Amino acid sequence: MMTMIHEDEIRFEARDGCVLCGRIIAPDNPRAAVLISSGTGFPMGLYRRLALTGAEAGHACLIYDYRGIGGSAPRAMRGFKADIVDWGRLDHAAALDRAAALAPGKPLYAVGHSVGGHLPGFADNAGAVAAHAFITVGTGYWRAHEVSYQPSALLFWLLYGPACLALKGYIPAGGLWGGTALPRDIFLQWRQWASKPDYLGHYLDQLEPHHFDAITAPIRSWSFSDDRLCTRRSAEDLLTLYPNAPSEHVRLSPAEIGATRVEHHGAFKKQAAAFWPQVFNWFDQVSASASR
Repeated sequence: MMTMIHEDEIRFEARDGCVLCGRIIAPDNPRAAVLISSGTGFPMGLYRRLALTGAEAGHACLIYDYRGIGGSAPRAMRGFKADIVDWGRLDHAAALDRAAALAPGKPLYAVGHSVGGHLPGFADNAGAVAAHAFITVGTGYWRAHEVSYQPSALLFWLLYGPACLALKGYIPAGGLWGGTALPRDIFLQWRQWASKPDYLGHYLDQLEPHHFDAITAPIRSWSFSDDRLCTRRSAEDLLTLYPNAPSEHVRLSPAEIGATRVEHHGAFKKQAAAFWPQVFNWFDQVSASASR
């Protein structure tokens, strides 16, 4: 029998009342809920196909835009105040609650792309998540990128980004950046972390309260061999931020999922469709193990 999938645009409030844009993609009578959190500068529409795959497999999925991004962006970006910690403490935490409400009493899972895998450590309710799937989640330390990408990273951090801030007060969409417009403080905080080998771990004492140590749910991290940003080193370094979570890193080649290339965000494009069931199959395995 064909599964009926419902899609609904929603607005919901972050922990501080900031209104965020989201989309629910869910079947009738879901057996689990899944929150899908974006990478920096990627609007939620990129993740719709992944969410549809999850819904077809019985998972109620929520995709959403952080404050300052996509449908949650202000009319004027200059002067808009938001940083990455706000995305975790205020936006991700509220989105977890909203996702859990899609399947009351059922397991709650989380998918994070890039910075979306950094945010659970700042959410005080991340302990409700039964398992975390990370997709191309690594540290942003510039020397942990592939050597061929490091000059581009330095150009962005030291010249292009500061020039944009001086001229516009934020990082505009497109150009060398390529993503959606970024608020000033997102860029500055990200650049600060990217200068340290242990990334945001260097600053954890200054970022209290945080909950990285409190996360004990399993993490499976997928990365791809052609991703010059999220290298093997970058992905495995990031997992050390969650010292009490059992974790594993799966490094795939594009050919293993039937794609010609994946890089940093191609795992969510149509050519990577063979990969998507892996995420939800793993969640089902976690559920099966928990019920034994």
